[in-house]
Amino acid sequence: MADFVLRQPRSVLSDAVAVIARQVDVSQPTVIRFCRSLGFEGLQDFKLKLASGLTGTLPIRHSQVRHSDGLPDLSAKVLDNTTSAILRLRDSLNMAAIDAAIALLRDARRIELYGVGNSGVVAQDGQHKFFRFGVPCVAFADTHLQRLSARTLQAGDVVIAISSSGRVTDLLEAVSLAQGAGASVIAITSSASPLAKRADVTIAVDHGEDSARFVSMLSRIMHLLVIDILTVSLSLHRPDAAALDDEYSAQISHVS
Repeated sequence: MADFVLRQPRSVLSDAVAVIARQVDVSQPTVIRFCRSLGFEGLQDFKLKLASGLTGTLPIRHSQVRHSDGLPDLSAKVLDNTTSAILRLRDSLNMAAIDAAIALLRDARRIELYGVGNSGVVAQDGQHKFFRFGVPCVAFADTHLQRLSARTLQAGDVVIAISSSGRVTDLLEAVSLAQGAGASVIAITSSASPLAKRADVTIAVDHGEDSARFVSMLSRIMHLLVIDILTVSLSLHRPDAAALDDEYSAQISHVS
């Protein structure tokens, strides 16, 4: 049984006890006894622990969707690609950059989020989360408004610029205007992009999507996750955050 788990761990995760027993050529009680001999309550408990141990060893891959794919294959590829991208982000995330970004956001007088197109949706999500900390916060998806607002910023203000490519000319101009006014800029973007080089702090999110031909999906999800990491981390550094969040939740419940 132990040899089978080592050879085919994913079969153990997905198969029923009867199937596992048949493949190993043992009885079903033997499978259960094996799990209990290792200190688990049974097969399901063993599967949960096994799955958590395998998470870090999932293969990083990107499967191309084809016209011939049926709905089950298409769904599996989308989910597998997303899972792989998240694991890649987890392993490559620069903790020093996260820490530097938190230091800026912790003392921010005002937070503005800039994003264009798909990244504008992420900026809106960030606004929804950051304003709970009691700091003036606004998101701009219009590049003209980004430039106008950037000119009004001051020292102590923070701009979070979000871009999959990091090469949007108008966004780069808005970032430069914000820095010229004294604000700090945190970029969530590709590590080799002009935006990454221009920002005060860059949280690099690299991916294999061809954003020139396809709508960005993986980068959007990874950018949302970075926003989540920042907001959760910031909540630990602001003792008033929990109270503000409770008040917000109560207001939402009242409206509902």
